[in-house]
Amino acid sequence: MYAIVEIAGHQYKVRKDQKLYVNRLEGKEGSKVSFDKVLLTDNDGKVEVGAPVISGIKVDAKIVEHLKADKVMVFKKKRRKGYQKLNGHRQYITLLEITGVGKGAAKKSAAKKAEDKAAKEEAPKKAAPKKAVKAETKKAAPKTAKKKTAAKKETAAKKETAAKKETAAKKETAAKKEDKKS
Repeated sequence: MYAIVEIAGHQYKVRKDQKLYVNRLEGKEGSKVSFDKVLLTDNDGKVEVGAPVISGIKVDAKIVEHLKADKVMVFKKKRRKGYQKLNGHRQYITLLEITGVGKGAAKKSAAKKAEDKAAKEEAPKKAAPKKAVKAETKKAAPKTAKKKTAAKKETAAKKETAAKKETAAKKETAAKKEDKKS
């Protein structure tokens, strides 16, 4: 069974016992979190699509650790002007382990959301602080980690084949020398 769930503004395909990097979430390492914005579920071919979300379904997860993503280098240059600028950025991320996908207490949270919505309508509206808005727009999941591991595997395989070719060439030259001697 898998589900498409919205976590911190991004959509992820999740399964039970899967590890997943997402934007930094609030909570301590080892604490449990649940997400009830499930957009689609597939239970052995039985697909259920929400409009926009499926009520009564939730995804439970455990926060494994908080860390930083790989460094992203931003280089700016203008030709013939002598302008060069190099900046680096490391995104804060959270490693989640999905502990369960399925029916749960999402109905309770939906009722709480309805109550919160009613309370917000009664309360006067305030503008969100600019810092919070900027922090939400900059979040992104790491994509370079997969590329780096694939590149490492590829270079290791190339080195292995090069070493095999080298040993084969040495054996051939040794055999030729022995033939010349005898």
